[in-house]
Amino acid sequence: QVIDIISIGPDQNAQEHFFQPDGMDPHSDGAGGVPLRKPADLADIYQASRCGNYPVVRCYAGTNALISWADMLEETIHVAWGAVPITWYSELDGRSSRSLIHAISENQQAITHYAKKGIPVEVNESHQWALRNTSDVIEVATAYIASYNAKMLGVKHYVMQYMLNTPPGISFEMDIAKMLAKIDLIEALHDAGFTSYRMIRTGLASLSSDPDIAKGQLASSITISMALKPHIVHVVGFSEGDHLASPEEVIESCKIARGVIGNCLTGLPDIAGAREILQRKIEIVNETKVLLGAIERLADDNTDPLIDPNVLTKAIATGLLDAPLLKGRSVAKGVISTKIINGACQTIDPNSGEILKEKQRIEQLGL
Repeated sequence: QVIDIISIGPDQNAQEHFFQPDGMDPHSDGAGGVPLRKPADLADIYQASRCGNYPVVRCYAGTNALISWADMLEETIHVAWGAVPITWYSELDGRSSRSLIHAISENQQAITHYAKKGIPVEVNESHQWALRNTSDVIEVATAYIASYNAKMLGVKHYVMQYMLNTPPGISFEMDIAKMLAKIDLIEALHDAGFTSYRMIRTGLASLSSDPDIAKGQLASSITISMALKPHIVHVVGFSEGDHLASPEEVIESCKIARGVIGNCLTGLPDIAGAREILQRKIEIVNETKVLLGAIERLADDNTDPLIDPNVLTKAIATGLLDAPLLKGRSVAKGVISTKIINGACQTIDPNSGEILKEKQRIEQLGL
C-alpha cells in the first residue's frame, strides 16, 4: 500500500526483438530491464499486482513494432499510459536498427495509435538528451517539441516527465529554473483538448552506490522537485546507483518519498520564486525560442516543421539539436561542447571556454 503506479522497463532483448525472438542474444537477457518473452509474462505481472493499492501499470515502448507493443500492453496490463520517444530507439542511440527518420515516423504513429484509443501518453524525449550532456536550452527545446508532437497527434492527456539532477553537476537552483522553463513553454499549449500532468523524477545517474548516502540524495531530490507542484512522483529506487532495486528496496524508497511528500504538503518555501531562478528561467525560455525558430526555418514547404520527420532529422544532422555524447553517431553532429557553469549546463566555445548564446552557436553551424 505504498505505490500507486508500477512502471515496467523491459530488457533490450524484449524491446527490440519481442516479436522477432530469433534476433535475441541470450547472453543479454535481463540487460537493462525485465526479460519479458511472451504476453503471458505481462499478464502475470498484472495479476501479481492486484493487491495493496491495486496500482495501475505502465510499460515503456518497444524499440521495434511499437503499435504491436501498444496493443499487447493494452490487452495484458491495461496500460495506464503509453511511453514513447520521438527521436530515440533508433540509429541515434543504437537501441534499434531503425533509421532516424523512420523511427520518428513510427514513433509518431504509435503516439497517434494511443491517442485514438483515448490512452494518455508520455513522450520520454528530453531527458534522453540531458543524459547525453546536452545544454539546458536544447533539453528544453526537445521537451517542447515532444509535447507539441503529442498535442498535434491527438493526445488529450499528456504525462510530462521532469527528470532532475541531470546532467551531473547541475545545481538544484538551476535545475528548477530549467524545469520551470519547460513548464512555461509546455503548459502554454494547454487548451480544452490538451492537458499535461507534471511527473517529477530523480536523475538516474545522480544516486551514490552507498545506500545511506543514496537515501539522502533521493529525499533531497524529491524535496526540491516538489517546488514544481507535481501530479505524479516517479520514485527511483535508492539502490539504482549500485544495483536494480529489489521489492523491499522499492517499498523503502516509496516510504522515503511519502515521508518527504507529507512534509512538503504542509507548506514548502517558495523556491521557484527566487530571483536567480526566475532570471535563469527567462533566459532559457528566450534562448529556446531562438533555437525553435531556427529549426522551423529548416522547413522548405508548408508542413508543420516541428512534427515533420524530415525537419527533425535535419535538425539533428545539422547540429541544431546536438549533445556531446552523440559524437560518433552517423546521424548526429556531436560537435557541441557543454559545461556546468554556476550550476547551469551551458553551451561553450571549445577554444575559449566562453558561453555561447544560441544565435552564436547557430551561426557557427553555418545556418
